[in-house]
Amino acid sequence: MTIPEKATVLNQRAARLEKRGRRRDAVSLYKKAIALAPDWPIPLYNLGLLFKRQRRWKPSLRYNRLATLMDPDNEAAWWNLGIAATALGRWRLARRAWRGFGIAMPRGEGPIDFPCGVCPIRLHPDGNAEVVWAHRLDPARAVLVSIPFPESGYRWGDMVLNDGAPNGYRTYKGEQVAVLDALELLEPSPFGTYIARVQLPAEDKHAEDLAHLAAELEGSAEDWTTSVRILCRACSEGRAHETHDTEAAPPDGVHLIGIAARDREHATKILHIWESGRSGVLVESLEDALEPGSND
Repeated sequence: MTIPEKATVLNQRAARLEKRGRRRDAVSLYKKAIALAPDWPIPLYNLGLLFKRQRRWKPSLRYNRLATLMDPDNEAAWWNLGIAATALGRWRLARRAWRGFGIAMPRGEGPIDFPCGVCPIRLHPDGNAEVVWAHRLDPARAVLVSIPFPESGYRWGDMVLNDGAPNGYRTYKGEQVAVLDALELLEPSPFGTYIARVQLPAEDKHAEDLAHLAAELEGSAEDWTTSVRILCRACSEGRAHETHDTEAAPPDGVHLIGIAARDREHATKILHIWESGRSGVLVESLEDALEPGSND
């Protein structure tokens, strides 16, 4: 295929403009390049990627689909097509995209049931990022199983759309697992986030027992004081190492406990049952931090 020189120039200019944040101008130039070379997959893919970054799923789907038609070996275009199709609930097309990428996706109708294991997910990757753990339902959807900080706006049990490119690594059961960026919230959790201030003696089994109890009562609990680490950006988006992270606080004293519960009454019940009969454990306060999600 012979590519007109002007189409190549326009595609390069568009890429530079996009990098400088001039996305509207970049879109215009990509489209001009496509008009000059409609069978050339590169500007098609670039435009699909730009729309993906803008979370504009319909045009992202359109241009990634065209890119895969022009170049069936373009794995990145197949993957981005799968993400866009998932965001739009186009399940048949999503299955086709994952197969085009090379995943042995089983046949079916409706949302995809293809578990991809445990994965760390970075919330707000372009801002005040936070990495939490999640169960991947399929290549592009994950349910959060950590309790995010309420400032994130995310909750335990939220279903998110995730990207596929690794953006850092964390250790899980002795193995390095890629961190994937959250792209947007797909389905909010019916659980809210509550924060308890608790006096705890220097026995880490109390927090462990709370986590088990909360799970038995169909909620979740995490001792943020001893489980959270603050990483520098290089570690967070790479591989964490000892000299560039802040260790969690010591296990004794006042702890901040994150509780995921259906409502305040549910959170209070979890804490009350846990606190009862435990020497040295005192729940000082309980804050409503983030209300339960709604599909309205």
